[in-house]
Amino acid sequence: MRRPPSNGEAASEGPGGWGLWGVQESRRLCCAGHDRCEQALLQIGINMMALPGGRHLDSITLPGQRLHLMQVDSVQRWMEDLKLMTECECMCILQAKPISLEEDAQGDLILAGGPGPGDPLQLLLKRGWVISTELRRIGQKLAQDRWARVHSMSVRLTCHARSMVSEYSAVSRNSSKEMGQIEKLLMEKCSELLAVTERCLQVENEHVLKSMKACVSETLSMLGQHFGQLLELALTREVQALVRKIDASDNIYTTESTTGNLFSLTQEGAPLCRIIAKEGGVVALFKVCRQDTFRCLYPQALRTLASICCVEEGVHQLEKVDGVLCLADILTDDSHSEATRAEAAAVVAQVTSPHLPVTQHLSSFMESMEEIVTALVKLCQEASSGEVFLLASAALANITFFDTMACEMLLQLNAIRVLLEACSDKQRVDTPYTRDQIVTILANMSVLEQCASDIIQENGVQLIMGMLSEKPRSGTPAEVAACERVQQKAAVTLARLSRDPDVAREAVRLSCMSRLIELCRSPSERNSSDAVLVACLAALRRLAGVCPEGLQDSDFQQLIQPRLVDSFLLCSNMEESFV
Repeated sequence: MRRPPSNGEAASEGPGGWGLWGVQESRRLCCAGHDRCEQALLQIGINMMALPGGRHLDSITLPGQRLHLMQVDSVQRWMEDLKLMTECECMCILQAKPISLEEDAQGDLILAGGPGPGDPLQLLLKRGWVISTELRRIGQKLAQDRWARVHSMSVRLTCHARSMVSEYSAVSRNSSKEMGQIEKLLMEKCSELLAVTERCLQVENEHVLKSMKACVSETLSMLGQHFGQLLELALTREVQALVRKIDASDNIYTTESTTGNLFSLTQEGAPLCRIIAKEGGVVALFKVCRQDTFRCLYPQALRTLASICCVEEGVHQLEKVDGVLCLADILTDDSHSEATRAEAAAVVAQVTSPHLPVTQHLSSFMESMEEIVTALVKLCQEASSGEVFLLASAALANITFFDTMACEMLLQLNAIRVLLEACSDKQRVDTPYTRDQIVTILANMSVLEQCASDIIQENGVQLIMGMLSEKPRSGTPAEVAACERVQQKAAVTLARLSRDPDVAREAVRLSCMSRLIELCRSPSERNSSDAVLVACLAALRRLAGVCPEGLQDSDFQQLIQPRLVDSFLLCSNMEESFV
């Protein structure tokens, strides 16, 4: 590593002036005076302190400052210098490493950085991910009869399993008897896997290998089962500790840190959310949300609750602790910040999700539904950002699936006007995800006969026409799927509203029929979505029943006259190319 030149010094170049570690400078000492010798020695020491990260100390050149250098611990200095030497060694090894012919050679898993000391949760998550991945890969190689790779990966799997057991035992409290038994079973299966895969390397008879393959597969399956049981027990134990800490804490900083750790766990997937719900996480978090001293932590606690309630167990626990009533109190209390009410809306959106069948049995929600719907409409109207509007509108959209009475409430609260006005505000509605929520509400409300007049009065048909032309900006799969949902629901809304002749005539005037025909005939316009095609055909047939003069003969004969399934097959086959 070249030392940067100090003030008034030019960086030497070439083999005659390395400027590295003070090597060449030391050659001048024999002809220097005593004072100059001291300064040169000092300069060499300073050069050796130029460590990675730009922490160069070569600007310190005064002899009077030698005391500062002498006070630095010599062992620490050696450790810092060792970093440079080991990094160089690592680079040499990496450069000399041969390129393997194995396509998955780069996939040898290493715990980069490793979990911090005393952090059993991160240790479990990292080791758990590595071992799960190794199990999957061994299964793939086994299916391909690549016995050398199966054995080598089994060795690595055993090392990871042994490391997880020993490391977790070192950082955790005394383990239970059940955990000890499962640890023993896990290591026994690892040893059994190693032995049988090693024998397979020495067998050449295909029939014998076939029978041994079944044995390896069974051993691998049992090993995975024991590993899953051990990981679940260990994670449950750590979650219990976090929940107890939240439950017993009256310190705002401790509660904030522990709640943050719990939220991080919810991002690891549904299995961990189930463990958290089962071990009282929902109860502890609602306890936080009912204490005024923790008001500043409400958004964080509610965000964690929304993540936990993605599983049925979380919704069950919410029902048991009267969580809906607590959410209603937060939403209707204007003294809470907008962020707090938005996170409460997110929990409502989660627990009323139509994807969770258990939400249909939330009896407590029906008691507070009017208050919640009113508060959500107000939050949509006053939202200061797109994220707040998205959370509030998503909750309203799910509630319209939850109970048809909600649609009547929305009609009375002039929700159509609030939603349609928001569509012209780019600060609140600027993504297809938000428009997906709006058109969902409109589609569910359009089953009410009195909804049509409100739609016409607020120029809603023109807005729906625009949604039929929804296009993704980034092209990501999530955004493309959101645009498809917007197009589909816009067509469904138009079909339902076109029962009213006034809406149908307004749609024809705005050239909705030509756009629907384009979506039917051009697969690229609908991203080849069959759901969009069916909805557009239904809407087109409804409009044609009121205003048939807006269609050409070919459109009528292909899209209207045949059975719906025949028109669907005709349009869906238009994307096929016969070369």
